[in-house]
Amino acid sequence: MPRLDDHPWSGPCAKGAKHRSHLRASARGLEAKVGEMINSPVSGPSPLVAHSARGTDPAHGPASAGVGGHGGSGHINSWHHHWVQRSLVLFSVGVVLALVLNLLQVQRNVTLFPEEVIATIFSSAWWVPPCCGTAAAVVGLLYPCIDSHLGEPHKFKREWASVMRCVAVFVGINHASAKLDFANNVQLSLTLAALSLGLWWTFDRSRSGLGLGITIAFLATVITQLLVYNGVYQYTSPDFLYIRSWLPCIFFSGGVTVGNIGRQLAMGVPEKPHSD
Repeated sequence: MPRLDDHPWSGPCAKGAKHRSHLRASARGLEAKVGEMINSPVSGPSPLVAHSARGTDPAHGPASAGVGGHGGSGHINSWHHHWVQRSLVLFSVGVVLALVLNLLQVQRNVTLFPEEVIATIFSSAWWVPPCCGTAAAVVGLLYPCIDSHLGEPHKFKREWASVMRCVAVFVGINHASAKLDFANNVQLSLTLAALSLGLWWTFDRSRSGLGLGITIAFLATVITQLLVYNGVYQYTSPDFLYIRSWLPCIFFSGGVTVGNIGRQLAMGVPEKPHSD
């Protein structure tokens, strides 16, 4: 009869011992892998960590922020540069128109300045050209701003040839106010009003241009009334309080003309940057 210890032990205890041995081996392998993963960044940073370090480096700064900052600053400088250029051009246009047109009014004895007023070679008071130049700069910059605010960009006859014809018609209207002889000022005023509306219809045709022209004519008329009332200068044969009744027509057509010049100068100019 064979003995019990001659046969290999195949009971549950033997199977449990093998299972525990397998778990210990798996644990040692997992521990080795974890140690390798922990020690690997020490030898060299991963690309993601290196990129993050460069992005937060105060010496270099974020790349995107640097590019955006330079772009925004350049855009602002470009807008201010164009704004100054347009202002100077419009101021010069206003000064020239004031000298030429006021000379015609003075020669025809429509406008009279006191003898003690310092006059230039153009027989104009010293303060007239700078005031008209400033007004032209304000009006010329205001027209494209209003167009942009209303979302209605002016696209009717946007070329310099049309602008020059508009200036010529405006000078002709002012010349007619001093040269034409009518039975009374009412007829002259109606004629100049029709010519001024014709100028707006021919070279503008925008609602913003019509509204601004009327507003400019009203404000300029009020200011002129105050100047004449205080004795700064005077008009001969006034029939509209202290001034001529056709003067608002001149202001209206002048506003439309300077507005067209300002719109033409604003073409191709970058939009004003918005602050966050």
